[in-house]
Amino acid sequence: MAHPAEIRDKVRRAYVFDRLSLEVAALKCGVSYGTASRWKSQSAEKGDNWDKAQSAQLLAGGSIEDIGRQMLAGLVTQYQSSMDELTRDANINPVVKVQLLASLADAFNKTVSASKRILPETSELATAMDVVQKLASFVRQRYPQHTNAFAELLEPFGDELVKAYG
Repeated sequence: MAHPAEIRDKVRRAYVFDRLSLEVAALKCGVSYGTASRWKSQSAEKGDNWDKAQSAQLLAGGSIEDIGRQMLAGLVTQYQSSMDELTRDANINPVVKVQLLASLADAFNKTVSASKRILPETSELATAMDVVQKLASFVRQRYPQHTNAFAELLEPFGDELVKAYG
């Protein structure tokens, strides 16, 4: 079913200016995610990158707190996707898995640390993530035989951190 250009523009506005996810923007405008994704790709090929437009809009119209929250929200989304992928893949060597988890924790910790200056509520979470990162390094260096058990505990513990610190 062909949609009028006004609907495509409405999806773009919801994505760029309202900062809705593409899925939510599509749903709000009554089109499928596949259609919205295709429109976004076609626009990018023509030089209209919706992601860049969204970022520019945020920088131009948002406060520093809004920028910090969006940065942190993007990282949390990537963090969760990476955690899900790591826990699903049973073929990853336990030592490598712990190293990857520690690297994720490090990236998260650095982003949280950078954002805590503009978002003071993230300070507690930064401290918690720093402790987890230090523990991962400690286990990897001193007790490598326990890396498998540590990896098994880390995911549910991460859920507990999210409940406690948001």
